[in-house]
Amino acid sequence: MDEDGLPLMGSGIDLTKVPAIQQKRTVAFLNQFVVHTVQFLNHFSTICEEKLADLSLRIQQIETTLNILDAKLSSIPGLDDVTFEISPVSVTNGPQSEATSEQSQGVPLLAIRNKMISEGLDPDLLERPDAPVPNGEGEKNTEESSDSESSFSD
Repeated sequence: MDEDGLPLMGSGIDLTKVPAIQQKRTVAFLNQFVVHTVQFLNHFSTICEEKLADLSLRIQQIETTLNILDAKLSSIPGLDDVTFEISPVSVTNGPQSEATSEQSQGVPLLAIRNKMISEGLDPDLLERPDAPVPNGEGEKNTEESSDSESSFSD
């Protein structure tokens, strides 16, 4: 016996003389496992369906709001011929600064270049950290900075 008072099963036991576990007991354990697993999966799928329904509702609400905003903008006369120009901006928190910070943390330059290529960025920007942001990135950064829904209110 060990320090807890439980008998130790060691090599001194002949397993051919030990009786087998009763078949009813094995079936009961298996049945209990299947029942609990099915209950868990049913509960999990119910939660997932509820979350998907909530997301679907939120997407519909956003689409409705977008359609309303589009209708409001199209009702304003004189907006058809409005143009705007994006000027190149120095990067303070974009892919160049992210790559520079990764470089300072010891990430190999080749790994950073491969990541930039996979994200569709020009890896030559690593050699020119003060270069202006290309037009596509400037638009992306401006959109990300104004993602507040509450700024559009009646």
